[in-house]
Amino acid sequence: MWEDADGFCPFAASVARLDPYQQAVLDACVTHILAPMGIAVASTEWGKALGQGLYELRIRRSLHAIRTWGLSDPPRASNPQERQPVLLRVFFTVHGDRVVLLFQAYDKGGDPSEKRQRKEIAEARKHLRAWRSSR
Repeated sequence: MWEDADGFCPFAASVARLDPYQQAVLDACVTHILAPMGIAVASTEWGKALGQGLYELRIRRSLHAIRTWGLSDPPRASNPQERQPVLLRVFFTVHGDRVVLLFQAYDKGGDPSEKRQRKEIAEARKHLRAWRSSR
């Protein structure tokens, strides 16, 4: 996770605004999808290149679906809540092959408007510029 010059971590702050289930889904997706795939996630249903080194992780599945993604015969979810889908976006960049820097996340399901999406992307671009200037 990236911190600005003042030690503020926008990703941690944005995750804190999510409910506990959304946080669990986000953690599972970062662990099971983003971390192993790195930049390759942008060429799948899970990601999108936004240009100039900024990427979007698209989470629109349940906790159970993420934990069992890629299994040919996934077990059934024992907890019905684990089947509740979410709609989250996470903005990130990569450094080298595998290091992923997480800038921020938001609940797109709570506000799916284009205006909100543009605002979040603009904020992520600001963080990307700040990170680049600090290297």
